[in-house]
Amino acid sequence: MTVTCYIIDDEPLVIKLLEGYVRKTPFLELAGSSSNPVKALEDILKNTPDLIFLDIQMPELNGLDFSRMVGDRSKIIFTTAFEQYAVESYRLNALDYLMKPIPYSDFLNAAEKALVAKSNKTDASPVESIFVKSDYKLKKVEIKDIQYIEGLKDYVKIHLEGKAEPVTSLMSLKGMEELLPADKFMRVHRSFIVNIDKVKVIERNRIVFGKEYIPISDSLKGEFIKALSKNAIIYK
Repeated sequence: MTVTCYIIDDEPLVIKLLEGYVRKTPFLELAGSSSNPVKALEDILKNTPDLIFLDIQMPELNGLDFSRMVGDRSKIIFTTAFEQYAVESYRLNALDYLMKPIPYSDFLNAAEKALVAKSNKTDASPVESIFVKSDYKLKKVEIKDIQYIEGLKDYVKIHLEGKAEPVTSLMSLKGMEELLPADKFMRVHRSFIVNIDKVKVIERNRIVFGKEYIPISDSLKGEFIKALSKNAIIYK
């Protein structure tokens, strides 16, 4: 599945950076870019890209007003150097809010939300893989192979079935949680998300994956057991 996107920013260097990010992201396709929001609005109302990377502070027409004019035609990811617009952006149902300077890892995380949103909107086949930045490369991770994800401050470790070494990526556990199908993955602890289909053994309030033990928080235990019981009979 491809997500078409449009870049709007009054800074040419930012446009150039984001165009480079789009080219290196396999599922994105650049539909256009502009430093003139009025001209860009004409293009977008005519061609309707899936996603817009949209600056907020621009002359003639700011990004917040621009977003209101576009409505629900396209998903919006705001790009700005000013934190004070965050609340208003989420009131407008923005998909994400990226702070400049924008690292590629944040860009990719936001773009994958657009991919998931498009998949859900079109009732297409569910997303089967994600691309994460690891060791300065983009690595494809098959969702069905994920056993669990471990959050470690500013990065995550993605543990895969049959693989001795996890895939490490600079992103938050919350960001990873938003990319994964909610009916298959669940947070069981503030530092762990598990693939429910991969859970085979639970011992003393811990999930066992080989030699690894994943703790289950008391506050999340009820929801976890409920999720397990959807596809299995739990004998107590």
